[in-house]
Amino acid sequence: MTDSRAPQNKSAAAPASPAEPPRRPPWWRNLFALRGSIPAWLGVLVSLLCILLLLLLWTWATAGIPEERVISRAVMPSPSEMVDSFKELWFDRALTRNLFVTLKRVLLGFSLAALIGIPLGILSGCFAVLQSFLLPLTIFGRNIPLAALIPLTFAAFGIGEAQKIMFIFIACVMFIVSDTATAVRDVEERYVDTAWTLGARKFQIITKVLTPLAMPSVFNSLRLLFGLAFGYIMLAETIKFGGEAGGLGDIIRQSQRRTIPEHIWTILVLIPVLAVGIDRGIYWIQRSLFPHRYGGYGLLNRTFRWLFGRWDDLKTMVFKKTPKPVATEGEE
Repeated sequence: MTDSRAPQNKSAAAPASPAEPPRRPPWWRNLFALRGSIPAWLGVLVSLLCILLLLLLWTWATAGIPEERVISRAVMPSPSEMVDSFKELWFDRALTRNLFVTLKRVLLGFSLAALIGIPLGILSGCFAVLQSFLLPLTIFGRNIPLAALIPLTFAAFGIGEAQKIMFIFIACVMFIVSDTATAVRDVEERYVDTAWTLGARKFQIITKVLTPLAMPSVFNSLRLLFGLAFGYIMLAETIKFGGEAGGLGDIIRQSQRRTIPEHIWTILVLIPVLAVGIDRGIYWIQRSLFPHRYGGYGLLNRTFRWLFGRWDDLKTMVFKKTPKPVATEGEE
């Protein structure tokens, strides 16, 4: 007979060693991995490499005398010719003034579109009847050819500043309505069910649940649409009224008439650089407003939460209901 008290197998009795965390593969193994990721510094280097290769190709195609170039000067000037003509563009053609005029028009038109489009989109995402009512306008506004709007806006708003601002408004407002409604509808139903369970009313669910949860997606859509609006303004600036600054679009049109391709290409290079700078600024605001979604320090998020908290305290102080005294026995 075997002794049941005999020592068991030591390997079975030994405690299991904690599992080692999986090692991250070296960054060079993810260079061509399907849907892989690379370090941020490597992404910057690759982007700079692309810009360098484009500059080298551009310089090669426009090198030499104009008659022997691969690409004619009338089609594309060389980088050195663009640098030499920049002084004339800056001083003689008021590049700075026209640049700020273009930005002002885009900001005013897009802000008006957001001011009207976001509330309509929130209500459309909350109520199916309003969504169906706005559906024809949304389809029309998202698919109308923008070039066809130019003569219509001229007839409706003249050829001054109002025409250019309203052109941006019409071009963007229905995109904002549609994207905002989609963001509201994409909020998970469990949040709404929880609010109903806690006794929230319909207005509170819209303002306290659906709108805050949809705003990160709405803001991200606005950031992308603003880049499109910056391109739309070139169409609206085809007409210059009197002595006003025509904007960047007017510089392109005048340069085409005067056959100055250096100025055209300088503007075409300047617009994407400026758009990227604006986009990075808006993205910083986006991360600061919604750190839980996009990362960031959340400075603006904490500021707005503090302001809303003080506003709620003020409303409580002003509209606080005084409880009625409870009648005791013997009191009439």
